[in-house]
Amino acid sequence: MSATAAISDSAPWYSGLSAKHWRVLWGSYLGWIFDGYEAFALIVALPPALRTLLAPEQMVSAPIYAGLAIGITLLGWGIGGLAGGVLADYFGRKRMMMWSVFFYALLTGITALSTSLAMLIAMRFLTGLAIGAEWSTGIALVAESWPDKARPKGLGLLQSGFGAGAVIASAIWFVLSLTQPLGPDTWRLMFAVGALPGLCVFYLMRALEESERWVSAVRERRWEAVEGEHVAKAKSGKRPFTLTSLFRSKEARRRIWLTFLMSLATTTGWWAVSTWSPVYAEQLAAAQGEMAGVWGPRIALVYTLGGWLAYMSSGFVADWLGRRKYLLFTFVGSLAITWLTYLWTGNLWTFALIAFLNGVITLGFGFSWMAIYPVELFTATVRSSAASVVFNGARLIAWIFPIIAGTLVANFGGITNAALIISSIYLIGFVVPFFLPETVGKPLPH
Repeated sequence: MSATAAISDSAPWYSGLSAKHWRVLWGSYLGWIFDGYEAFALIVALPPALRTLLAPEQMVSAPIYAGLAIGITLLGWGIGGLAGGVLADYFGRKRMMMWSVFFYALLTGITALSTSLAMLIAMRFLTGLAIGAEWSTGIALVAESWPDKARPKGLGLLQSGFGAGAVIASAIWFVLSLTQPLGPDTWRLMFAVGALPGLCVFYLMRALEESERWVSAVRERRWEAVEGEHVAKAKSGKRPFTLTSLFRSKEARRRIWLTFLMSLATTTGWWAVSTWSPVYAEQLAAAQGEMAGVWGPRIALVYTLGGWLAYMSSGFVADWLGRRKYLLFTFVGSLAITWLTYLWTGNLWTFALIAFLNGVITLGFGFSWMAIYPVELFTATVRSSAASVVFNGARLIAWIFPIIAGTLVANFGGITNAALIISSIYLIGFVVPFFLPETVGKPLPH
């Protein structure tokens, strides 16, 4: 079948999947569950952590400190992810996944022992380095191991691990916030639980097999970044640096920049805007005379549940709509639901429904495209590097926006104004998809 021929097999999408395929998915899924847990644990545990670690007079600037903690975590995530993606193209997907899971589990456990805001932020930066390295390795491993027809569904299911982790984090926090087993220091338990994935390393060592596509591409010295282009072999016989290959090719460079712009919009919108929804819920509850500390965890749980369900279905939706329509739907929907969320001042139960839909679009569909689409644009020897540039490279810029958002919240009229201003970045996704190739139903590039 040619690279442009549509896959017309009428058999169910899961036909041809073996126990090996499901082992690869489950092994990668385990790592991604705890990535999601880590991200959301920081969001829900940060407000009480600040109350413990900051002096009373510093609490006036709590939104700025919160934005700083989230932004520095994103910066570490971006640096670690970019480096990890490149290393996975050189040393293999399996090896990088095991090391990243081990180190982020260790560093998260140490975060629970933080005695100052500076230590908390430093540990979040180091944890971000390790977390970032895991994503592109798991995505590349599943993409290269699963059959073409099942691949988008498998990648959507893999991405749902992040949503599942976020749901687990919000559910654990919901219970802890009600029971308060350690009093004001209960937030530390969220990070202590985050140390558990270190035990998964022993399973990953036995269950995962290295990507045969990657091994074959390296053995055959196929260094081209996009399928169909011809790359002259270096006289020295050495492999060209993967990032050099990506940016030397005109077509690969174009695809990288365009998908990077969309990733920047998605990442900025989520970290700088959507993460404020539990705090906004508490403000609505206070204005309506509701009990403090209940609606924030409740909205966090509803939001992450919506995201998880969207992750699970994203591969099916992306195949049904096609990649371009899926992207347009996601970015238009993200802008619309963000405005509805932060302009809402009415009934809290209706707000919970809005938060659910927000999770579906800005979290679930919003991040799934980065697992499904970029791997279809690049070849095996640069695939992990390309995915890292798109997904984690955006964090090297997006990390500053939570700090900007925190400053806007503190100084320019609260959460609503900050959210409406920063969410305009979603407009990027109204245009960019028209300049990228449609890959639905096409085989994965070799």
